[in-house]
Amino acid sequence: MPYGLYMAAEGAQVQSQILDVLSNNMANVDTAGFKRDLAVAQSRYSEAIEQGLDYPGSGRINDVGGGVLTRETATQFSSGPIKSTGIATDMAILGEGFFQVDRDGETLLTRAGNFTLDGTGQLVTQAGHPVLSDGGSPIRVDPTRRWTVDNQGTVVQDGSATKLAVVQPKSLGDLVKVGNTMFSSISDTTPVAAEDRAVRGGHLELSGVKPTEEMMELIKTSRAFEVNVQMIKSHDSIMGSLISRVLAQ
Repeated sequence: MPYGLYMAAEGAQVQSQILDVLSNNMANVDTAGFKRDLAVAQSRYSEAIEQGLDYPGSGRINDVGGGVLTRETATQFSSGPIKSTGIATDMAILGEGFFQVDRDGETLLTRAGNFTLDGTGQLVTQAGHPVLSDGGSPIRVDPTRRWTVDNQGTVVQDGSATKLAVVQPKSLGDLVKVGNTMFSSISDTTPVAAEDRAVRGGHLELSGVKPTEEMMELIKTSRAFEVNVQMIKSHDSIMGSLISRVLAQ
């Protein structure tokens, strides 16, 4: 396969993967607590260098670029805008930390605080997963009676107080995305210190996606993809022309 054709094909593949990530970001522009993903592309050494047959900077024919590859998909954990909703079950964390949620026996983390109450008065996510207290148990209230959430994330009703679990992993790099708004931590989590806890009831953290910036990235990446596809077509046309000339001789 001609080297240029190979390079263009790799470029088109990477741009296609980036488009998938950007499209998912755009699809979640209205998803509370969503964290934007970023596909990280990296240039490659030539095949000969990767196999140890040459070395970078040798100046020989093998010391050329080897195209690009998608190294990883990283999540940007910057906080999204906070919006006042006036809905008692909406909760937003200001600053660091994540809510804890029980999903079929697995404890997951989330910043999506658009909770609701089920038929038993249990605080649950939109998917029906229980929101946990700092003691690891589900939180329940009497929906027929007034209840509040104070600025440290304590659910108060009739003199009874239950603290929401607000935790932090050792490193944000330890979080693995599960679905669109939940994360699994590969390391132990620790409670956010009392002086750093800040939760607002009746508020919601919105998506971390900025639609205008994301659309600009989509357009730029789409054009890059089209350029690579055009290069593939050009190389294919050149190959076809050369083969025709050889066969005509």
